[in-house]
Amino acid sequence: MLNHIILIGRLVKDPDLRYTPTGVAVGKFTLAVDRPVNKEKGEKKADFIDVICFYKLAETVANNLEKGRLVAVEGRLQIRSYDDSQGIRRKASEVIAGNIRFLDFRKENGKGAGVEEAFEEVPFNEEDIPF
Repeated sequence: MLNHIILIGRLVKDPDLRYTPTGVAVGKFTLAVDRPVNKEKGEKKADFIDVICFYKLAETVANNLEKGRLVAVEGRLQIRSYDDSQGIRRKASEVIAGNIRFLDFRKENGKGAGVEEAFEEVPFNEEDIPF
């Protein structure tokens, strides 16, 4: 059996980092993932997917990511049941992340920058090229 998911999206808000009573780091954030665009209506829609990560990955995410940053998340889908405050049985779906890749770079003001904004052109002399 296979339960493997890969998502690319932007953080909806800054990640939340907490620790269990035994000291395990738990990070949580919500990822906005675009849906395919309806060509007739031209509407853009997104799914908002909860992501959970643990240990060093949770600390890395909390220390380096913020709202708006573009990331790729690789992990597994988990669906769990719980009773809400009124005693009603609810289901929650979330991605348990095993790997998170940062797809943009932090700007000086703290917001994410696109790859094209992160690099500047380096001037060179055509005569320096050996071939």
